Amino acid sequence: MTLKHTACFSTSGGYMASIIPKGVRQFFAGRAEGILSMNAQTKFENAGQILWFGDNVMTIRTAASVENDQISIIECRMPAGGSSPLQVTLSGDELIHILEGMMRFQVGDTVFLAHVGQTVMAPKGIPHDFQILSADGATCLIVTQGGEFEQMVRQMSRPAPSVSRESFPDNRVNSSIEVVGAPLP
Repeated sequence: MTLKHTACFSTSGGYMASIIPKGVRQFFAGRAEGILSMNAQTKFENAGQILWFGDNVMTIRTAASVENDQISIIECRMPAGGSSPLQVTLSGDELIHILEGMMRFQVGDTVFLAHVGQTVMAPKGIPHDFQILSADGATCLIVTQGGEFEQMVRQMSRPAPSVSRESFPDNRVNSSIEVVGAPLP
């Protein structure tokens, strides 16, 4: 899943078809149409787990496993004004597909807006972050390969039913994601 450039595109665009793995492309296309069109395994261990990750509600939609090439898909619901720290993913590219709302991204030196139906790529090794611009917050799917992001989310989260909203924990977790700067202002 390693690419050498940043991309922002819609699920109906031909560009997506040329660079995104077929299974991920089918997942996004089915999601955009309100149905899941993948024929692959539909049940994975720990899938569906809901977690508080700072102020965000994270739902593990597909847990990384050997059966799915270690691809993890996490749905992230974030409040208005929320943001991520500037970070570098060391193990692989990160795809962020926006389901609801509008977000401002910084990937490398490029700052841009993305909205419902668009997918943003943060290539391996390139600093990236985002901020939620929509008054009602935003929801996105975060697709990674290797399981490190999912592992970090699980380690730094609490089960959603038993925790109140609180600020992002200020502790480091052994992972292949490095925080390298502050969130977008």
